[in-house]
Amino acid sequence: MRKLIAAMLVLLVAGMLVAGCGGADKKKIVVGLDDNFPPMGFRDDKNNIIGFDVDMAKEATKRMGVEVEFKPIDWNSKEAELSGKRVDVLWNGLTITDKRKENILFTNAYMENRQIIVVAANSPIKTKADLAGKVVGTQEGSSSIEAIEKDADAMKSFKELKKFGDNVAALMDLKTGRLDAVVVDEIVGRYYIAKKPGEYTILKDNFGSEEYGVGLRKEDKELLGKLQKALDEMKKDGASAKISQQWFGEDIVK
Repeated sequence: MRKLIAAMLVLLVAGMLVAGCGGADKKKIVVGLDDNFPPMGFRDDKNNIIGFDVDMAKEATKRMGVEVEFKPIDWNSKEAELSGKRVDVLWNGLTITDKRKENILFTNAYMENRQIIVVAANSPIKTKADLAGKVVGTQEGSSSIEAIEKDADAMKSFKELKKFGDNVAALMDLKTGRLDAVVVDEIVGRYYIAKKPGEYTILKDNFGSEEYGVGLRKEDKELLGKLQKALDEMKKDGASAKISQQWFGEDIVK
């Protein structure tokens, strides 16, 4: 009997510990990100994970009084990583869409973005209509795919829509001529292209505008409240503007 009672006490204590580590009571928040998505989240020359969203997450979690861990994931499997509790939030230029809202709880939007069309500097492609019969690349699991699919006529006109593990690989294939164009998040595209002057051109046409938010599990409403409070405070006291200035040269935070 004593052994049975002792075992039950052990299970009870273990359960209480697990419960105490869940939801808003977490002592550490694990941020899932694509570590090849500059300038939002990527690795520097020393293999450290850096970026605008990384700095935002560090500041927000500091205000929340919790530690933060950055965990690179397969961005195409991001919802599975979140629902499987391998990460606590998705924070890496995550576009808010109606489809994603079915499975993900979002903070308020903190940044606007567009899906731009990038071609080689010497390309004859000048408009979206010129993509007919061409090979177009984009990132697997990105909102760019959903944006392209919304323009059914344009998508049907492509020779092929080729999907890549990350945008950097797609832009490399564009440079070598294996692609005719790349559809990419404007913030990422412009950051990358600025480092390769004279190699690429951004068309005036695009595949629509969108907004970025931080994604959480549907049940983590209390954690969302604490995170949103931190983000609101950062906006109000200028902390997010300072981070934005460091990465973009101006305050582009909503």
